Amino acid sequence: MSSSSLSDGILNFAIQYSFYSGFIIFGFGVIGNALNLLVFTQLKLFRTNRCAFYITIESISNLVYFCFTISVTILTSIYGDAAIGGSNAWCKIKYIVGQICGLTTFYMISFSAVDQFFSTNYRLNLRQMCTLKLGRYFAFIFICFAIIHSITLGSFYDIQPTVGCVISNYVAVQYSTFFFYPILAGLLPIVIASVFSMLAYHNVRHIVRRQLPIVRRKLDKQITAMVLMRVIVFVCLLLPYITYRIYVINFPTSRSVPLAYAISRLIQAILLSINNINFIINFYIFIIFSSRFRRQVKLVLVKECWQRWKYWCCSINNRIEPNNNIEGRNSQMESEENL
Repeated sequence: MSSSSLSDGILNFAIQYSFYSGFIIFGFGVIGNALNLLVFTQLKLFRTNRCAFYITIESISNLVYFCFTISVTILTSIYGDAAIGGSNAWCKIKYIVGQICGLTTFYMISFSAVDQFFSTNYRLNLRQMCTLKLGRYFAFIFICFAIIHSITLGSFYDIQPTVGCVISNYVAVQYSTFFFYPILAGLLPIVIASVFSMLAYHNVRHIVRRQLPIVRRKLDKQITAMVLMRVIVFVCLLLPYITYRIYVINFPTSRSVPLAYAISRLIQAILLSINNINFIINFYIFIIFSSRFRRQVKLVLVKECWQRWKYWCCSINNRIEPNNNIEGRNSQMESEENL
């Protein structure tokens, strides 16, 4: 087999791998993040919880990311990789949207770990320091920062005839190499999330000694365990792609070397799909490692969605007596408290 046919085969496999893995990840991502939004917005237990607020923002960011990536995948399949990949506008937009959603997701994970540390701390002044209103301010300010930062850095991406969509400005290359990927999108969220999730886990082990309502203690233990497992998976999935991005920015593979370019595209497709698991995995981690969360999902799907669907679809049951409605709501409230 000649070098040219081998490189063409590897490149075609990389394109097909990106296409099919993109659709699979999109399917799991939409289902998982939609169910996350449903649970964390419908259950009264989570509506005033700051950590649940950060998880909700993370799920919204993930859904935006998946809607964008699937659009790019469909357009690439229709018009071809050369037509989409050769557009300067697509080159910039792809990295701008990806960086906005990536930074938002990574730092919402970090914020949830920090929040759990303060929520489970034995000092009352630290527990009262973080409020839901303050959390909303922090989330809003950071999302504004992520948008401005991503637009600024993304504007330096251009199409180069030999290497494709890369950063064309020397200062931007140095910034991405020594600060953005290793620090802002790598080490900083990893360290924040890891340290504070471990501290929160340490706090929650001694939570029995504090005089707190049993519902609050159960909720703190549940969310701390969920956040800790999420952080572990987050670190494992993020590190390979960040390392690869630092390398490829400094040593881009030229298209004039077909075999090396094809192998580079295949490695990029594999590592990108691994990194994309970070955007779908939160719901599945929660449901695997938290039996209480499984009961909460069941409660929302059965008590909320199924009952509403029956109410909308079965017109014969539209006339519901007030007493029955009150009893239904009371039973739901009792179910939430018993979870």
